[in-house]
Amino acid sequence: MQDWSWHRRAFASVAGAPIGWLLLFFIVPLAIVWAYSFGQNDGLTNIRISGTFANYAHAIEPLYLGIFLKSVAVAALTTAICLAVGFPVAMAIAFAQPKWKPWLLLLVMLPFWTNLLIRTYALLSLMGTRGIANGGLEKLWNGSSHVSALLGFGAFHAFEPVPLLYNNFAVIFGLVYVHLPFMVLPLYAALDRLDKSLIEASLDLGAGHFRTITRIVAPLAAPGIISGLIITFVPALGAYLTPDLMGGTDSQMIANVIERQFKRANDWPFGAALSFLLMYATFILIALQAMRNKKAEARS
Repeated sequence: MQDWSWHRRAFASVAGAPIGWLLLFFIVPLAIVWAYSFGQNDGLTNIRISGTFANYAHAIEPLYLGIFLKSVAVAALTTAICLAVGFPVAMAIAFAQPKWKPWLLLLVMLPFWTNLLIRTYALLSLMGTRGIANGGLEKLWNGSSHVSALLGFGAFHAFEPVPLLYNNFAVIFGLVYVHLPFMVLPLYAALDRLDKSLIEASLDLGAGHFRTITRIVAPLAAPGIISGLIITFVPALGAYLTPDLMGGTDSQMIANVIERQFKRANDWPFGAALSFLLMYATFILIALQAMRNKKAEARS
């Protein structure tokens, strides 16, 4: 059977519009921003492309490099938590009865039906000083204090709200909440294709559940695990809304610094340099994954 792509007219008619759209609305704007990273401000509104690397040199200064490394650490911790939480969830869905799988997947994908901004404000109402979480803790505290007083141990001091917002904990919690479905879905896709007889054989031979998961399930699901790690880590690294709304002054990530350069500081060349440093890091991750896949295919 001949590859249809050899029919150039048919291939061009089908691929022409998407390629043109990609070039016009993605490649060209990206190239303009990349050119800005080698420029400098010439007045308030003009940018002169001078070919300078001063913006990149400024971007790797200790202040901004520290923020970038902190963003990497926050994204890595978010990804690790998503993996620890998402793997059991994906296993539960993969090994559930067929009639329940669509409903369980629906619950995982349900957050995508609501705008991210609305979900973030819902978290703010949940974790605020007078929010639902602190309200529940206050009722529990007051109830315990009342019981303690009745038993003669004396009442507790007044309840002080737990600072759940505007710190690093809030940022990581919000990022895990937002990106957990990105981890669960590729994990489920990999686990659902596993040969269940291998797992049954491992259990029958006395390996135990934990050893079966670490020695059989995890290696066979490695492609899905790696895909989930990348799909979760990359958007978490460039997250802007969650740190902006839920983080404090010490919880800002590199995307928030980039936003300030474009909007408040009006330093587009420096903001472009920071943006492309983030993009270079993303490309490196994707390239490493592609190289790993090629090595795996060569071995097989």
